[in-house]
Amino acid sequence: MYAIIETGGKQYRVREGEVMRVERLPAEPGQEVAFERVLALGEGGELRVGAPTVPGARVVGRVVHHGRDRKIIVFKYKPKVNYRRKKGHRQAFTTVRIERIEG
Repeated sequence: MYAIIETGGKQYRVREGEVMRVERLPAEPGQEVAFERVLALGEGGELRVGAPTVPGARVVGRVVHHGRDRKIIVFKYKPKVNYRRKKGHRQAFTTVRIERIEG
């Protein structure tokens, strides 16, 4: 069984037992989190698609840890006018282990 969920403005295809990285969640490591926005559920050859979500479906996971991704450099440049701006960014993420898919 698999599900397509939405969190942090992105969509993910998940299965039970899978470990995935999502945008930072407001939960402590070891705490259980529930994803209520389930867009589709699939099992075998059957697919249930929501409009926009599947009613009564949810995905439950457990927070493994929080972290920050590697640094990305943003460099703006305009030729001939001595305009240069350098900025760095590290995106925060949460690692979640999917425990069960309900619905």
